[in-house]
Order: sequence, then C-alpha cells, then structure tokens
Amino acid sequence: MTFDDLPPLRESLANAGLSARKSFGQHFLLDLNVTRKIVRLAELRPGEPVVEVGPGPGGLTRALLEAGANVVAIEADARFLPLLESLASHAEGRLEIRHGDALAVDPATLPSTASIVANLPYNVATPLLVGWLTGTLRPRSMTLMFQKEVADRIGANPGSRAYGRLSVLAQALCQAKVVMDLPARAFTPPPKVASAVVRLTPKPDPPAAPLVDALQRVTAAAFGQRRKMLRSSLASLGGADLLARAGIEPTSRAEALSVDEFLRLAAAL
Repeated sequence: MTFDDLPPLRESLANAGLSARKSFGQHFLLDLNVTRKIVRLAELRPGEPVVEVGPGPGGLTRALLEAGANVVAIEADARFLPLLESLASHAEGRLEIRHGDALAVDPATLPSTASIVANLPYNVATPLLVGWLTGTLRPRSMTLMFQKEVADRIGANPGSRAYGRLSVLAQALCQAKVVMDLPARAFTPPPKVASAVVRLTPKPDPPAAPLVDALQRVTAAAFGQRRKMLRSSLASLGGADLLARAGIEPTSRAEALSVDEFLRLAAAL
C-alpha cells in the first residue's frame, strides 16, 4: 500500500497552518525516505501490531502503514488529529488514533504483542522508555528515536561518563543497539542536537518483576549520588550489609559496576 494520492507532508502542514510546538517536544520527520528506513530497521512482520507515540503529521505513520503494520497512534496534540484521521481514511482500518498523553495510557489497552516504533517527543522520551522497560507491557521490540545523548546513555558501558541508571535498566532487560544516526537538519524544525535510532529487543528470559522493582530502587539510589561510594549512596537500602551479601566492594562507585553486579545487588535487596 502507498499513499501517493495524499499531499506531501510539508504541504499538509502548510495547508493546515501547523508548526511544531516546543511544549510538546516536537521535531518532525517529513522525509519519507528516512521514515521508511526506520521502519525497515524495525524488522516488522506482516500485519504486526505497532504502537507509535507522537505521530504528529504522520510521516512515520505512513511508512508503518505502507509496510503492512496495524498501527495504534497516540497523539497528545489535538491539532494533528485531522491530519491523522485523513490518513486513517486511506488505511483500510489499520490505523487507530488515540488522543491523549502516552504516559497516562493503560498498557492493558494496548496490543500485548505489539512492537513500538516512534520518533519520541524529546520531553517525555526517557520516562516513556523506563515505563516500557519496567512495566507490564511486553513489546516484541522497540525501535525508537532519541536525542543522541540519550541513545548514548542507553548503550553506555561501565566506567563511561554516559553510563547510568538508564544504561543498567535497558541492558538488564534488552539487547540495545544504535542502528541509525540522524543530524539535526533531518528534522523540521531542526533541534539543537543530533538524534539516533535505538533498537531494543527484550531478552528471552528477563528478570522477574520483583527483581526489576528492586533494580529500580538500587539504581535510583546508586546513581542519585554517583560521586559517593556505594556504602554511602546505598545506606538507606542496607549499605555495607547489602553490598556484602551481593559480593560488591563497599568502596565501589555506581559507574564502575556492571549490569550483572547491579542485578546481584537487586537480588540481595
């Protein structure tokens, strides 16, 4: 399926008098060659359910529909609903539009086996990812656009400046890989920073929910005071006793611990 009879995205925006709003963290991908490449990187199956957050004028949405996906598009900005509804009228029932805040969506109302493919609004990208990683939704895969800085944090190694709580949570639960870099000029309007697409594939045998909850507590405490030794930053969770149970040196600092060591700490907690 193609949507060649629809006007180009720039024309649609101009005709509707629409532009990006900073309050929504909006930066649009209007080049269909780029959005189609992102969809190819998502490696979707024919007819696969896909959740998209922040579709805006629908550039990535078009590419997803062209690839045969069944899309649930969640858009907080009501200005774009008419453009998305026009797209839905061409989609033969494969585009469901939801108006609302993606952070407030009940995961139980989303397709349980969906992949998530999105050019995430910058201002909610990290909390959305943490929610998907640690919540009840179990996506088959996630192919997500972030600011380059956030993408680097997701895949960072211990000992690097970028390594932190997001690195540990993502790598404990998924295989994460940067699959595409995009310069600021690829977006309308151009952001002040470069961006990158990260593909996250959940591990086949992920930690159980209680261990994930404990991992969130441990990483929040450890990286909340990352300059301190762990015996101090983890004092509220048991400090030196907790570290001893996990076999971790009490004088270690958060950025030096591997993901496996954080999982040991979570198990000890």
